[in-house]
Amino acid sequence: MSRYRRWNELLELLAAAGQLQVEDAAKALNVSAATVRRDFDELADQQMLTRIRGGAVAQGVNYDLPLRYKTERYPSEKQRIGELAASMVRAGQVVGLNGGTTTTEVSRALATRPDLSSGASTPAVTVVTNALNIATELAIRQHIKIVTTGGVARPQSYELTGPLATGVLEQVTLDVAILGVDGIDAVAGATAHHEGEASINRLMGRQARKVIIVADSSKVGHRAFARICSLAEIDVLVTDTGIVAEEAALLEDAGVNVVTA
Repeated sequence: MSRYRRWNELLELLAAAGQLQVEDAAKALNVSAATVRRDFDELADQQMLTRIRGGAVAQGVNYDLPLRYKTERYPSEKQRIGELAASMVRAGQVVGLNGGTTTTEVSRALATRPDLSSGASTPAVTVVTNALNIATELAIRQHIKIVTTGGVARPQSYELTGPLATGVLEQVTLDVAILGVDGIDAVAGATAHHEGEASINRLMGRQARKVIIVADSSKVGHRAFARICSLAEIDVLVTDTGIVAEEAALLEDAGVNVVTA
């Protein structure tokens, strides 16, 4: 298990329990107590937790894991989802992308699609995003025109939120919005942990003719704090083959086209 994946597991255990002992964490992760102590110390240095005698406590009651700690969760599934979602974009379209690990994979797939990077003098696709990392990666691609929103950056997701982001999105129209979410189920629809991100994502979806949700199967059937949009506003869900058949059926019954990668 890599260090970042181990840190991710530790932070999730800590978020769920509030307090974690070294011995319990070592047993849960099947690593040595010395490794857990070292991980706790490094995470404490980054203010991700507070060290106590024999263990650690969470910094807050509930928090999002920063994007860099999420990158190793379901990496192959996210890459396949990203490639399939990117294949749904046609040349000449304006695409909205919010932040997140799965939408980052969408952006990378768009950047390397041979039919889009054919050397034409004009951009093949326009990408509107509020994600700093996506904008940075795509800025060097001559076949992609990048439009970024303003706003206040959230370190957990690199997303720009707030009135400045809203002001830009209200002035543009999108052919398709490809949105990463923290949860999607048949009752709550698509949801996010942070209400500010949910608000921007909701607006991005409303500015688009078509809304595609990209989410690995671990997020299907789950819900987060803030609603992004209802199922009636979602055209397609791109997920992986691990989706539970019953969950897929509920979404299909609500009019969402569920596609697996």
